[in-house]
This record gives sequence, C-alpha cells and structure tokens, in this order.
Amino acid sequence: MNNRAGYDIIIVGGGLAGLSLSILLARKQYKVLVLEKDSYPRHKVCGEYISNESRAFLLDLGMPIDTLALPQINTLQVTDTNGNEVLASLPLGGFGISRYSLDAQLAELAVKAGVELITKARVDDIVYKDELFAISAKNNTYTAKLVAGTWGKKSNLDVKWNRAFVKGKNKSLTNFIGIKYHIRYNWPADRVGLHNFRDGYCGISQIEDDKCCLCYLTTAKNLQANGNDIKQLELNVLMQNPWLKDIFTNAEFLFDTPVTISQISFEKKEQVLNHVLMLGDTGGVISPLSGNGMSMALHASKIGAGLMGQYLEGKITRPQMEQTYTQLWKQQFSRRISTGRFVQSKFGKMQTTAFFLKTMNLLPLLRRMVINSAIGKVF
Repeated sequence: MNNRAGYDIIIVGGGLAGLSLSILLARKQYKVLVLEKDSYPRHKVCGEYISNESRAFLLDLGMPIDTLALPQINTLQVTDTNGNEVLASLPLGGFGISRYSLDAQLAELAVKAGVELITKARVDDIVYKDELFAISAKNNTYTAKLVAGTWGKKSNLDVKWNRAFVKGKNKSLTNFIGIKYHIRYNWPADRVGLHNFRDGYCGISQIEDDKCCLCYLTTAKNLQANGNDIKQLELNVLMQNPWLKDIFTNAEFLFDTPVTISQISFEKKEQVLNHVLMLGDTGGVISPLSGNGMSMALHASKIGAGLMGQYLEGKITRPQMEQTYTQLWKQQFSRRISTGRFVQSKFGKMQTTAFFLKTMNLLPLLRRMVINSAIGKVF
C-alpha cells in the first residue's frame, strides 16, 4: 500500500452534498480530498427538481443558475389511476436541472476552489484511530483529521459497517427501486407532476434543453411480479394511469436503457457513525415525492461545513461537533422526512390514493399544510 497523508478532511462521495461541502471547506483554505467512485458527467436516479430554498446557496457556490435558462416550476399536479388530479401552487417554487449537468458543474467549481478530486475511486474501508482517519481506496491509504460520508443511499461501506437500515427490519420502508429516463414530451414548464400507480408513483418535470426528467419509484416486489422486466412493469402497471399511458406512448425516450437503482431504504439512519459525519442520503433518505432530497443534501453540507470548520479551528471538540451536527440535522430534516414517509404511505394504494386526492381537493387548507410541511426555509 502506498501512503498519502495530510488532509484536513476527506469526503467519500462526490454528489451534491459532497461537492458543495468540499467547496465550502476549500474556500476556508482547508486541504480537502473528494473520493468519488464514478466519473463526471454521469446520470443518477433523481427527480431533478430543486426547491428555491437552495437557490441562493447554489448561487453562492458559483452555480450560474440565473443564466442557464432553466424551467421555473411553481405548480404541483398529483393524479390517481382513474385520471383524477389535484393542482396546487408550490409556496417557494423551484427549478429543474439534470444531475448530469449539475454534478459536473459543481465538480468543476470544487477543483477551481482547490479541492483534490479523485474519480473512479471506490472506498473500501474507513478506520478511525488516535484522532486520525485512514481511508483505503485505489490501492492507496489516505489520512485525514475528519471524514464526511456522502456516498448516497447505500454503498459497500453501509454493508461493511452493518448499519441498522441495511438489515431492513421494517419491510414497508425497504427494498424499493428507482427508474429514470430523460424524454422529450409536451409537458408544462412550470409544473411538476406526481402520477400514482399500483405500489408506486412517477414524477415528471422539465429540465434544461427542453427535456423532461421522468422518474418513478416502486417496490422490488412489483418488478418481480412482472418478470423483472421494466417494460412489462410499465405496460402492465404504470400505464393503468391515463396520464402515464399518454407519456409512455407519445414521449421520445432519449436513453437506450433507463438509469436504475435498487435496494432503496427509507428507514432511519445514523447521522454520525464511527466518527464519520453523514450528509445527504447517507444520513437519511426522504421520500422522492417531496421533491426536497437535493435541497436537504445541500443544506446539510452548509451545516456540516460550519461545524467542521469550528473543530479544525479548535473552537469545539470532536464530541461537541458530532452531537451538535446530529441535533441540527434532526431539527432541520426529521419532520420533513416523517411527513414524506406519511404521505408516501398513502400513495400506491389505489383506493387510499383516490380518497387522499379527494380530501386534498375538498380541504385546501389541509393541502397547503401537507405541502408546506415538506418544504424547508431558505438557507
């Protein structure tokens, strides 16, 4: 093994949380290394809608959002398998941008800020001893004072550490799959749609270049019941919703094959484990229907960067940093995750969904309360 030492912080995972965290810390002149298992640009399963609570933060990172002619989204549409719909305004609104574009641009900003970024670097182990971390990746050992885990929904490290959510005790919250396409389709630029089907839901919204992101979540059991064939699942299940039938029949699909992810879990996760601070989906996965997963990842990076800076400056101890991060994470995100989990439990069950939509139409105040509870504040 070759030995390399001397980083203030190593960030495992180069997604939204990891890249934004790296930029914030590099700007403070800390020596930062990001280890990312893939390369850029890359597609990821994601709804690709970002709430405007994150707009100012992204602009501060250097993202030229205002010059990219991105679709501005301010309306939510929810439908059931009978074709019934609910339309509601989104208090803050948001915008659409692909992860293919966003992650690559953030990676470029990170390198410009002084971050060392190594791609195609799968981390095999993280060991903490005597106030120092040793990270094994690409036949090298890297050492640092701090490590942040930003590797996403699930990785080999989660399995290695035997994290509680990997055991999947609550079957209603585990073993979901996600499927994503980019398509061309005549969809309103100001609208994000959530179309229900049996045991799942599908989101659609515009992104850059007049394309749409079409992304759905369902259970692995649903796919298995259709011979583990995605096309059969879409034909037999998704297209029972007339809105989805029109999309899958008339859209131009731009990928040869969809982007997929399996074994998604919505069970609770630890925010700190083995002295590693967990950010983004690594610390907790929110239901995609809330449309706030990306904003949560970005917000967590701001919280984490502030506390990590205080630790490196000697203003707080490691236990104080870890305890405060956990408290702040729960204050900001626990209620939103719980709300998303509750709403998701009403989706995918056809009679329950129809009743839920009818109630939302009859009680606009309740509808606003549900929507507002899943949206954060500008940070």
